[in-house]
Amino acid sequence: MMPLVSVRDLKRHYDIRLTGGLFGRRAKLKAVDGVSFDLKMGETLGLVGESGCGKSTTAKLVLGLIPATSGTVSFDGSAVTAAHDAQWRHMRRRMQMIYQDPLGALDRRLPVSAQIGEPIAVHEPHVPADEREARVGEIMTSVGLRADQAASYPHELSGGQRQRVVIARALALQPDFIVCDEPVSALDVSIQAQVLNLLEDLKERNGFTSLFISHDLKVVRQMSDRVAVMYLGMIVEEGPPEDVFHAPMHPYTQALVSAIPTPSRRGKRERIVLEGDPPNPVNKPSGCPFHPRCPSAMSECREFQPMLASHGSRKVACHLRPAPSAGLIAAE
Repeated sequence: MMPLVSVRDLKRHYDIRLTGGLFGRRAKLKAVDGVSFDLKMGETLGLVGESGCGKSTTAKLVLGLIPATSGTVSFDGSAVTAAHDAQWRHMRRRMQMIYQDPLGALDRRLPVSAQIGEPIAVHEPHVPADEREARVGEIMTSVGLRADQAASYPHELSGGQRQRVVIARALALQPDFIVCDEPVSALDVSIQAQVLNLLEDLKERNGFTSLFISHDLKVVRQMSDRVAVMYLGMIVEEGPPEDVFHAPMHPYTQALVSAIPTPSRRGKRERIVLEGDPPNPVNKPSGCPFHPRCPSAMSECREFQPMLASHGSRKVACHLRPAPSAGLIAAE
């Protein structure tokens, strides 16, 4: 079956000036540096990694919000580009985004009903106002908002309620693909669970495909059918959550998983502490980008960049012919 979303060797490099003046020294910041993945209809891919690894930039590239330096993105067989023409607008109604900061994503000057109904007004201008209002009411009910909150402004709602408005707006056109960019990181822990459960219920009910971005591995495990781990603009491991989290192969994934707190001692392993900070994406190291922090780095790692290769149920970018390492998250 042809994937709904297909990403191939996607790159986004930024030209930056290191020193001032007209003839100042310039360099390239490699925010995304060769990302590839596929998403089947109804599937959720969790994209996880440290802050600054390129997750949100990847999301914007996939939706065509910013242009790629190179590589391709296709949606349902058609190329996604940053040229916001009629074809892109037609495609865009089938692709929506749930943002990290609900207050920043909403217009503080408009009541929430107007903001939820705005995608319908833009993409389906032929729909009468009363029908649009009825659809907005149905969508609000589906995400757990009350009818009397339709006239409320964003600042009058709680953080969880604002995020439900953002979700409702993303669902207004019944999209096939939704990008969730850290959708619960700005919320209290108790509210996070409510929003995550809502997203799971909506996915089961509507059957949409999603790219779920987070730095929280436990959240990604809950929400994803597959997980891709990013490091310095590249995917270093990809596979089913139960495999990636219970027996990580890449040394970076092993370090991430070892840091996850667990209430049980069953399957618990020693914490792997990485030395140093992630390299500057302006001055990426040669070979494997992880080798300066990798406790198992070899001379080969310093010279050659490993390709993302299949290892059973997973793909791993490592020269070590990776063997699974016992993870921290016990099966539940």
